[in-house]
Amino acid sequence: MHVPKVDKPNILFILADDLGWGDVSYHGSDIRTPAIDRLAESGIQLEQHYVCPMCTPTRVSFLTGRYPGRFGRRATTPSNPPVLPDNYETLATSLRNNGYDTGLFGKWHLGSSPQFGPNHFGFNTSYGSLAGGVDPYNHHYKRGEFSQTWHRNCQLIKQSGHVTDLITDEAIKWVVGREKPWFCYVPFTAVHVPIKAPQKWLDQYQFSTYDDDPLKDQSFKRYAAYTSQMDSAVGRLIEVLECLNQRDNTIIIFSSDNGAISSARLHSSDQYPGWQEEQPKLGSNKPFRGQKAQLYEGGIRTPTIINWRGKLSPSVCLQPLHIADWMPTLTNLADCKLNHDPKWDGVDIWPVIAEGEKVDNRVLFWNFKGTQFCLRQGNWKLITTDDMSASDSQLYHIESDPYETTDLSLGRPEIVKQLLDQVTQQRKLDGISQRNE
Repeated sequence: MHVPKVDKPNILFILADDLGWGDVSYHGSDIRTPAIDRLAESGIQLEQHYVCPMCTPTRVSFLTGRYPGRFGRRATTPSNPPVLPDNYETLATSLRNNGYDTGLFGKWHLGSSPQFGPNHFGFNTSYGSLAGGVDPYNHHYKRGEFSQTWHRNCQLIKQSGHVTDLITDEAIKWVVGREKPWFCYVPFTAVHVPIKAPQKWLDQYQFSTYDDDPLKDQSFKRYAAYTSQMDSAVGRLIEVLECLNQRDNTIIIFSSDNGAISSARLHSSDQYPGWQEEQPKLGSNKPFRGQKAQLYEGGIRTPTIINWRGKLSPSVCLQPLHIADWMPTLTNLADCKLNHDPKWDGVDIWPVIAEGEKVDNRVLFWNFKGTQFCLRQGNWKLITTDDMSASDSQLYHIESDPYETTDLSLGRPEIVKQLLDQVTQQRKLDGISQRNE
């Protein structure tokens, strides 16, 4: 395997929140995302990159290289209680142990109390929301115990400003001050509800019409503006690399934590303190079926790009990949010596990305909330329930039917049985690293 001979590369990992497959203009959206498009055009578009159906599970997989179910049921659903065992070696821990400075700027959501924040799991510096998505202006999470969540290095703080701008400013200030190789993880809270964007971004969409229903039209314009503001933030992060002459020695990865939601009733936003509005038209996962919190492709396949200028040639990768793959891949690229025996579910995908290597019959597995399960092997994909009966299972052939229009379970019982057996084997591994309370 060819790994470029470079001093330890910087790593910038940008994770959008609830951004759908059809919400970027390089996938045909009406939303303007020029910075993300430039990354796509000059990088490698990972067109079958899978995440999990919701926020916490995706973040668990990214930082551990493992499927979230390995840490128990709590890790398979949005969680305010902590999900990782104390002192667990994350991607950030491994990189820090091998000479990297590590920083997180944005949404954590792997334990919303300060004592379970990012600084306890490998990050030297952290800033943003300990809990989930927040109101863009008052920075509060949902009403309740964890509503006050904005922090710096796990100390709760109060600030003014728009959340996307604050996250970006803090990340840029940190990158500019680094003297060692760095890992900068930027999990934006955009474009999660509540949806609010500064007026200059709203103005960019004001003179177009996107829906005959005025309420839906205005709702989509707010969503588009919020997305374009985040896209501009991505551009600012890349621009600072140019200014520091660090662009060619920085691996940039962009993804989203799960698919979009198509609308949000008022009760989903008014859980957050402040003035909130109904959002009858939001994101799109078209042409795929499903959305956030579903195991159809629209819920777990998101726009993803890797860009390393001068090292990776622009192309499109069609191999099935998983967000759990990044820990094995990045620790290998950074020549990390690990302090633990990794029980990774992810694999080093550098040969796939850089050399176009094919992976046959790879098995990918999802445990969602401990009640819904999905397994993909090769081009076959099974969605099933906790009782795992064939009659409650759906079977799709993703190569010939990527939009999951035709359930083949009745006609191919032998494939259903084979995949159910695989799900059973995977479920036996769930909970083996569950946190002790």
